[in-house]
Amino acid sequence: MKYPDLDRLVPDYVKHFEAYIPSKPDDVLKRLFGCRYLYRLNNNENPLGPPPVAQSIIKRFPPHSASIYPSGDAYHLRYKLADRFGLNPEQFLVGNGANEVITFVIKAFCQEGDNIITADGTFAVYEWVAEFSGFEARLVPLKNFGFDDEGMLSHIDERTKILFVCNPNNPTGSYWSEDKLRNFLDKINGRQIVVVDEAYFEFVEKEDYPDSIKLLSEYPNLVVFRTFSKMYGLAGLRIGYLVGSLDVVNIIRRTCVVYSVNVLAQEAAFAAIDDQEHIFKTREMVKKGKDFLVKELDLLRLQYVNGEGNFIMIKLPMSDSLAYRKLMSKGIMVRTMTGFRFPNWIRVTIDKLEVMEAFIEALSKVLNTARIENQKKL
Repeated sequence: MKYPDLDRLVPDYVKHFEAYIPSKPDDVLKRLFGCRYLYRLNNNENPLGPPPVAQSIIKRFPPHSASIYPSGDAYHLRYKLADRFGLNPEQFLVGNGANEVITFVIKAFCQEGDNIITADGTFAVYEWVAEFSGFEARLVPLKNFGFDDEGMLSHIDERTKILFVCNPNNPTGSYWSEDKLRNFLDKINGRQIVVVDEAYFEFVEKEDYPDSIKLLSEYPNLVVFRTFSKMYGLAGLRIGYLVGSLDVVNIIRRTCVVYSVNVLAQEAAFAAIDDQEHIFKTREMVKKGKDFLVKELDLLRLQYVNGEGNFIMIKLPMSDSLAYRKLMSKGIMVRTMTGFRFPNWIRVTIDKLEVMEAFIEALSKVLNTARIENQKKL
């Protein structure tokens, strides 16, 4: 049988694109690195897990329900969200994690020759989805670890369709105030779609931080992303959503894949969204963890970026990939930042205090070993 002519069949924009390789399962990693336990500080997951009411739904999920297709458009969850935010249920689209709703928006508005604009140093999926769909991703360097609004505006041309703003930004934790976001939207003046990704919305308590959903009535070109993966601890069930003006969402709905969100994810999210106590407890855990971590990093004389969200970015005097391997051997899993274009930085998820203590102990040993090895080379 003759092999397909891949050189002819595969588009050029796919040929130059490197596949994302996810990390191996925890049990495999523990065998590879010889560690008895593994603290996952790499994916900004919530170590408290889902809210108790969502946990009870997961525990008592009836097996026979697995044979029945879920609501194709997350009907009940959309109505719950609409009631919560005082909007029309048709203004919401629910997807299989944030990655899917990003794809919905790009596919809805971009065609050959179009471009999107975002930051160089943010959640990479905006760039990836655009590039592997054949559209240009224009990346504007961060300014003081934050999105550069004027820089983004200067990159707009007649083929720009969407601008993506991660607020607060992953991985730096910087954020735009409501005044800054309004000013940006005013200058766009409806000419492009502006997506504000608020994956870490529930972690932010700053008074000037915007609730972008409240701005939809004033800016009909605005689309807002939120997720149940972070604060609500449902990352393993993969569920997120977008909300926008009715006209815009009706266009995006045309590219929406129905039945992509499983029934357990829908039911757990429906229950989780009302649990304010869970948000309070998670914020308290993050505050304690950050306070401890900042103090210890100062003692280690390491540069760090401590913004909003449940993570901190740390600059190391060594390769981030080397630090990853050495920390893994001690049961600590962090996120290397070279892929985010921050070489020699790592991003660390905030966990319970005892886990933060274990991280600092492991990091101190890694740094001391590296220092001794460097001295021997001199």
